[in-house]
Amino acid sequence: MNSPVPMLRRIQVMEGPLTIYTASEQKDVLLSLFPLAHEVELDLSNVDELDSAGLQLLILIKRESLREGAQLLLSNHSPTVIEALRLSGLEDFFSNTSIAQSSGA
Repeated sequence: MNSPVPMLRRIQVMEGPLTIYTASEQKDVLLSLFPLAHEVELDLSNVDELDSAGLQLLILIKRESLREGAQLLLSNHSPTVIEALRLSGLEDFFSNTSIAQSSGA
């Protein structure tokens, strides 16, 4: 019987839009990371569009990480992500989430 082996860390590179048109498929991918990892890093450097559905997905992922006892690390925020978090007022919500800044931004 094959059972998944827990990993210490998983890195998921997010690319393209994170919108109502992509959130559903991204949700399944992202939620599948937590049972297998103690730390999940989302590299947001290639996110070029982010709407309210994408923001809701990030909120869900943070809540899932807390429920699973895993650490969520948001890294390399694209300018689009930074602006969306600022405009939505969610910077404080993600302040308890580890945030890795890209160098030279």
